Amino acid sequence: MNMTNNTIWEGLKAKFESFKNWLVRYSKIVLPVILVVCVGLTIVIAIQANKRKIEQEETVVAPEENTGEDDALLNVPEVPLEKDAVPGINELFDVYYKAMVDGDTATMEKLVYYMDATEILRAAETSKYIDSYPPLEIYTKTGPKEGTYIAYVYAELKFHDYDKPIPGMRTYYVCTNEDGELYINEDGDESDNELHYMREIQLQADVIDLNNKAAEAYNKMVVDDPQLADFLLELREEIEKNVGEALARAEQSEESERAEEETPEETEEEAPVEVATKVKTTDVVNIRTSDSETADKLGKAAVGDEFELLEEKGNGWSKIRYDGGEAFIKSDFLEPSETMTASAEEPAEEEDSQEQADNSSDSAASNGTVRVKETVRIRSGASENSEKIATAYMGETFEVIMKQADGWTKIKYNGETAYVKSDYVE
Repeated sequence: MNMTNNTIWEGLKAKFESFKNWLVRYSKIVLPVILVVCVGLTIVIAIQANKRKIEQEETVVAPEENTGEDDALLNVPEVPLEKDAVPGINELFDVYYKAMVDGDTATMEKLVYYMDATEILRAAETSKYIDSYPPLEIYTKTGPKEGTYIAYVYAELKFHDYDKPIPGMRTYYVCTNEDGELYINEDGDESDNELHYMREIQLQADVIDLNNKAAEAYNKMVVDDPQLADFLLELREEIEKNVGEALARAEQSEESERAEEETPEETEEEAPVEVATKVKTTDVVNIRTSDSETADKLGKAAVGDEFELLEEKGNGWSKIRYDGGEAFIKSDFLEPSETMTASAEEPAEEEDSQEQADNSSDSAASNGTVRVKETVRIRSGASENSEKIATAYMGETFEVIMKQADGWTKIKYNGETAYVKSDYVE
């Protein structure tokens, strides 16, 4: 038995040695083949395992998919523009445009949500230049929310100093409040969905055609009259300038009120104080018509120039006597050169005396006429914020009533009293 097992073992051993020798001899061929086979088996096993995993997942009931409708952008319907189709919208814009022409900012504030202080001033200033408007053309499309509309208003505004109405198109976002009333929404707080909706509406063919209508009408007018573009540019610049000055005055008024509130109350037995009656300049500085850095310049003071001080204002400016009239210099560039001791009541008496002197100076009339040196506005009052009556052109002459010390000349225009800036007449 043992002999038989030994014989078998010896036989297997001999075959193994023979296979080993064969493998060593042909290893360069056999080993790559074995490697390829192993890699192939690995890939097959992985594919089968993945297939079984997919089959198992498909047998599980999938939960409902989240469509994300809350975050998805709204679909913008392709609906045609409608003219005069929404009840109440035509009335809304009729009232709005009438208020715009009349400068009725109180009514505009009721119709628009919302207008800040700058927009209110700009609306009031713009109304001074608009004469009228013809019937409006109003088109609408449904807005992004229930009760909202995108409105397109085509209007031809007539301005005082231009003989033809100027066409224009403006887009408005109209909403409905809790009481069912329509209003113009300009709060600038639209959601991404609303903004996306409005942009897509603007790209629709009929809206593009409508905007092109206004653009073509305007471009034709510019071609026929090249001065139109200059007129509109000058108009816009003048409006923005006047709005800026109005904002500056409002800010200075608030600062003055705050300064007065912060000033401690005077006692009945207030001690006499030294009051400056004359001042001199400590640096080269501009002399202006009013207490604003945007006011017209009357001249320039050199270092050491001396002036009679009329009033030191709480907003950082000083009123001085200049060329027989009143002018203003920044207080930072002045220092007292002559003072007097005064009680609390004396300044008031001095102010009354000064007011009489001012009235005497202002009432000095010049006989004859004045000739316009350069195009200038004729206004209802001696202020750049006064209503503009007309435009005077170089060479025109007017009967003069008086040349005032405040830089304005009072004239007769069409039988009425009017004013022009003295710098533009002679």
